[in-house]
Amino acid sequence: MTSSATPRYKRILLKLSGEALMGGGDYGIDPAVIRRIAGEIREVVARNIQVALVIGGGNIFRGAGLARAGMDRVTADHMGMLATVMNSLAMQDALESLGIYARVMSALSINDVCEDYIRRRAIRHLEKGRVVIFGAGTGNPFFTTDTAASLRAIEIGADILLKATKVNGVYTDDPVTNPQATRYTSLTYDKVLTDKLNVMDATAIVMCRDNNLPLRVFNLLNIGDLLRIVDGEDVGTEVTNA
Repeated sequence: MTSSATPRYKRILLKLSGEALMGGGDYGIDPAVIRRIAGEIREVVARNIQVALVIGGGNIFRGAGLARAGMDRVTADHMGMLATVMNSLAMQDALESLGIYARVMSALSINDVCEDYIRRRAIRHLEKGRVVIFGAGTGNPFFTTDTAASLRAIEIGADILLKATKVNGVYTDDPVTNPQATRYTSLTYDKVLTDKLNVMDATAIVMCRDNNLPLRVFNLLNIGDLLRIVDGEDVGTEVTNA
């Protein structure tokens, strides 16, 4: 996909769920899916947009689920954090196979496989045109990767947080179970919180709201939507303070 439009953003943070990497499988990473996503990210980088990523770990381990099954919550969350690092390394490999320089930065120290997260170093990587992939969440239990995405986006001064999901925006109800559900084209953070809309967890939403960070929710399965967003098209649902 090519475009002559001037990119709307200088720096973005893209939040991917771990489940998105499974494709049609029940577990793990579908190589075809991760290559496709990497290809779209390459097109974004080609527009001179700085790209950071946060990837969940639900395709391998989900800490909250393990905790509900009886495992100690802190231990379960640490396992989930390690799963996000695995996904981050896979994405790094997919990007580098396409000629895009990428760096994985972990909130947990795993120096043999990736860098420690240091804010100034992360920004420097972005300024040099490298894709930065933030692994291990916030490095703390009890926080989701949605919260990690909000935190990192704010720390690096991203222009927008893009949350990729399996539906094309935020709906009044679950569109899978309720065919009458309608999509919002725009929302305020306060309405998301008041109506308890399923966008991100409340901590992530409050962080975005209080730091005036715009959020756009879109469907990762719609090929080209990521590029349409950075080219300024109205895709998915935008969430702001306005």
